[in-house]
Amino acid sequence: MSTPGGASLSFTQWLRWIGGHLPTAPQALASLLSLVVIALFLHTFVLQPYLIPSESMERTLLVGDFLLVNKQVYAPADSLTRNLLPYRSVGRGDMIIFHPPDNPQKFYVKRVVGMPGDRLHIAEGRVMVNGVFLGEPYAVFEPAPRNPYSENFPARNYTDPTVEAKWWRQMQGLISDGDLIIPQGNYFVLGDNRNHSFDSRFWGFVSQQQIVAKPLVIYFSLTRPSTTDVQLAKDDRLGHDRELTARLAGFARWKRIFHVVH
Repeated sequence: MSTPGGASLSFTQWLRWIGGHLPTAPQALASLLSLVVIALFLHTFVLQPYLIPSESMERTLLVGDFLLVNKQVYAPADSLTRNLLPYRSVGRGDMIIFHPPDNPQKFYVKRVVGMPGDRLHIAEGRVMVNGVFLGEPYAVFEPAPRNPYSENFPARNYTDPTVEAKWWRQMQGLISDGDLIIPQGNYFVLGDNRNHSFDSRFWGFVSQQQIVAKPLVIYFSLTRPSTTDVQLAKDDRLGHDRELTARLAGFARWKRIFHVVH
């Protein structure tokens, strides 16, 4: 045997050489503590995992997707890490993780379509901002019972009982010539699966203070059925369902792993 320098050693000498290069107990403990501190820092200020539970962001995000998110990118000005990590303002088309105003204990993920100061309305499901229809390649319209309230927004008549009463009252004071005026410091968000999303149409704006993070990447995806995707069908292929390969293939959506979220 030989050392990395090329010197020949007996087995006993080689063991002694290895022992002399192993870290001492204090060194190993210090390294472990450093790793713990770094992991806690990343979890607290930068990265955190989330699981997608609903179909509201299909087909961008699917039920069973596990997201790794950046908690620092939209950090407020007084954040401890504002000057240490990249920061940018929220932009139209961004997906955001946030606390919804109707339930501040929960986390939602939606897409920003309306910015502070915008004049917004929805006509037959299409979003118009400041007089121009948005190009939204991410939006899907899976079949659902017709809802005049969400398809033509804002509405003057209370036609949907799922609309938060507080938001309904606030909204009436922000409508001008059929457009909803978005106040400063607030954003209007929608789910990509427009006919199956509970979003700003029903509970109001998301403030800058309620925004938590930006989705980065899908790091794992469990195979889960969608209750809104009518394209799903029963698999009539003959096969051996008990085979290990079949079970592994159906356990996860392997092609979605490490997929960057847009």
